[in-house]
Amino acid sequence: MGNAESVVVKKRLARFRPGELPAVEGVFDRLLGASAAGETALTLEMLQSSMGSVAPDSMVRRLYRCMCRIDPAAAGEAAAVAAAASSAVSREQLVIFLADVLRGTAEERAPLVVAMSQRGDEAGTSVPRERLAEFLQDLISAVVQTLVHRGHLQAWQPEKMGDQSRGVELLAEQICSELGPSDQAGHDVSSVEDWIFRMSQVSSYLEMLVAEGLDVSLGGRPAPRLLPPCKETPWRDLTRVLLDVPTLMFLAAQLPDGCSAPWRLVFSTQLHGESFARMASGLTKGGGPTLLLVRDAGGHVFGAFASRGWEVKPQFQGDSRCFLFTVSPRLRVYTATGYNEHYMYLNHGQQTMPNGLGMGGQHGYFGLWLDSDFGRGHSRARPKCTTYGSPRLSGEEDFSVDSVEVWAVGRPPAPEEDEDGGCRKSVLDADLEVQAMMEMTGKTLHSQGLREPEEDQ
Repeated sequence: MGNAESVVVKKRLARFRPGELPAVEGVFDRLLGASAAGETALTLEMLQSSMGSVAPDSMVRRLYRCMCRIDPAAAGEAAAVAAAASSAVSREQLVIFLADVLRGTAEERAPLVVAMSQRGDEAGTSVPRERLAEFLQDLISAVVQTLVHRGHLQAWQPEKMGDQSRGVELLAEQICSELGPSDQAGHDVSSVEDWIFRMSQVSSYLEMLVAEGLDVSLGGRPAPRLLPPCKETPWRDLTRVLLDVPTLMFLAAQLPDGCSAPWRLVFSTQLHGESFARMASGLTKGGGPTLLLVRDAGGHVFGAFASRGWEVKPQFQGDSRCFLFTVSPRLRVYTATGYNEHYMYLNHGQQTMPNGLGMGGQHGYFGLWLDSDFGRGHSRARPKCTTYGSPRLSGEEDFSVDSVEVWAVGRPPAPEEDEDGGCRKSVLDADLEVQAMMEMTGKTLHSQGLREPEEDQ
């Protein structure tokens, strides 16, 4: 860039390591490519040529308009976004944009997000909420397209997953719901800065899109991994799972540390039928954290995260890392309130205690309940679940089950050994598939209900 570099550009370049500078400074020349002799600025067509395969055209245009409005002569730490855009993107404008997106703070990214959210004929330092929602939908769509095109799906198969466009809308609405109050003109740069600081997804999504779309490889900082690996899932036998890519991105980010193991589908009504015993077997067999998804007859999708392996017993279990969530018609997570410790409950085959799966609340009034007589459940929040502070998850308080999935999402704990070196396991925890077969043949499970309560209960 020579001696004509502005002070702002020099400060931005100082954020990168010496080995990273060629990758950043080389983007401009690479985008310029084999353009007409004497061309010294980037046009929209050049950016579309580079990013068209990984982002919808509406998002590419947003990026380009934002670059054109950056003022390289501004003395402030955050890039000044001018009301009047330049006719094309200079080298300095591109470097400032890359530095603020890839290595910037919330203060530096906020004016860029405001500029990208505004329409072509709009300017100023504020933006209405609906414009931010439109920007988010374009950004999330671009991220999903990037994951597919760049082969970052981690073995997930979008064609066997839920409606991606609907998932994009729900995730954009969820992120927008975290915006603070606005004035009549909309959300100003300060409000957007606070939002970006709290909602790290906005920065992660923008960083991935720009790094992948412009092929900026910075070895010192790996790109954020937005999807967990997927293994041992029989995609060939599935029609569609309840998860879509945007919902998966959201839920994976909510899981606590330690749940980075490959996700495995251990129960699905599509594959295993409507069997509570088979579902309970999938929940308990792995011994680790699980994610339960339910769709009721009205089309509402909701579920629960169990932070520990399930045990079949007539006492509550789990810890405060458990949570409930909804996917449709709204994407939300409801975490433990601390009011009580009724996190998880799983019981089967007893006469004296409720038989089924419960999360939060109390017997008869669970935040989420699936009856052992498979097909029925309830979500009773009057007005909210005491354990998780959640409202009613299902369409109706008492609902009919349409489909259920259980995903194992963490590494199971090491098996406890007995004195002879073998795994210690009660006969009451035998494979529930075998129990189901015994029940079908009329065998009575006399041992059920005889388990002594654990000392901590």
